[in-house]
Amino acid sequence: MELRSTHRLQTPPFKRRTQISSMNSLELEVEVGRIARAMMTRNSEIGKELIEYLRTQLTIEAVAGVVIVSIERLIWFDVDAVFWTIENLIPADVMHEIRRMTTVVFYQRLISKKFVPGQDFSVDANGKLLVSDRARTAMFTR
Repeated sequence: MELRSTHRLQTPPFKRRTQISSMNSLELEVEVGRIARAMMTRNSEIGKELIEYLRTQLTIEAVAGVVIVSIERLIWFDVDAVFWTIENLIPADVMHEIRRMTTVVFYQRLISKKFVPGQDFSVDANGKLLVSDRARTAMFTR
């Protein structure tokens, strides 16, 4: 499988997108597929270039969302590539946003399962979710 980067030119500022809703479903699917293929092949040059391109088109939150979906697709086929991606491909600010987004989702999920903030779980000063063993088990069950 050959991957070629198609995003060598910067988009002019007047055409830049700032919200994920400005990309249609097909465009998002294409970008998710491109990033997932870069992850699968462990091609950091293409992966980083694709993420940089998405930064010109989307908010950091939207870029993190696209990366999360790409990881979700990849995890079913190649868990090692996911670890490689986390260690080598995802920029620090995108990783920070991914952590923020997932912490909020876990926090909401624990509350919906009747866990008590401050007792069963909490968030430290760095935004890291701290959970009891019982809460940790509940996070990953339906």
